[in-house]
Amino acid sequence: MSISTPGGPERRPTVVSTGKKPAAGRPASDAKAGPGKPAGKPGGTPRAGGKGPRKPVAPVKVSQGRAWGPIALFVAVGVLAVAIIGYGSWAAFQGSKPWDKKANAIDSIVNIRKSDPDSLKYEAHKAGPLTYKYSPPVGGVHNAAWQNCMGDVYDAPIASEHAVHSLEHGAVWITYRPDLPKDQVEKLAGKVRGVEKMLMSPYEGLDKPISLQAWGYQLKVDNADDKRIDEFIKDLRVNASVEGPTALCNQGVTATGTTPRELQQQPPTQ
Repeated sequence: MSISTPGGPERRPTVVSTGKKPAAGRPASDAKAGPGKPAGKPGGTPRAGGKGPRKPVAPVKVSQGRAWGPIALFVAVGVLAVAIIGYGSWAAFQGSKPWDKKANAIDSIVNIRKSDPDSLKYEAHKAGPLTYKYSPPVGGVHNAAWQNCMGDVYDAPIASEHAVHSLEHGAVWITYRPDLPKDQVEKLAGKVRGVEKMLMSPYEGLDKPISLQAWGYQLKVDNADDKRIDEFIKDLRVNASVEGPTALCNQGVTATGTTPRELQQQPPTQ
């Protein structure tokens, strides 16, 4: 459509056109853009200078290694906790076992109560020297007087007839060869001194350097550092008593010498 304008025919009319494509290099009209979308390619962002839509930037994924330090610490704590619980359960079970079962579990212990119970029987106390099947003896007929066993460390042999009576009262009697080195003797003495229901003395003719006796039990070892010594004492002291835990260990014979005596025959103590 032509529209005449003032100024004569020399001037070209202004042409108004609608519905045609925009000129090259010019952005499309915003009139056709969808709601909420910028002009140009759908989903794109116009670039400065009219160079077309900008591509969306993809997020950058940063790869991180595992935190092995905390994981290792957690695993270590878990293992330790399981070990503690397991040991506690084992210790509780061990502590609940009867004393005789714990004693029987000691390596190389001799349980004469089981293997030879007849050797432990007796009807009455007997005076004078007696003969024993085992050396040192672990029970059987004995003197009416017991050897004092209040943690006494005797530096000379004592009468077996008195010592066996002490075993009947629940004592543990530690014996050793007279030629045992002094440091070994002192280690043994450290386990005896001041401990009720314990006594110790040298003993001639032992086939092992050290021998421990309780009523009906015996253990022989090579040196005072053997851990079984402590196990023997722990399991059998008092427990192996034939007369009960209240049987006396004081007021007994304190003299040394292998000949049995009555209490009134003791020389006065210095």
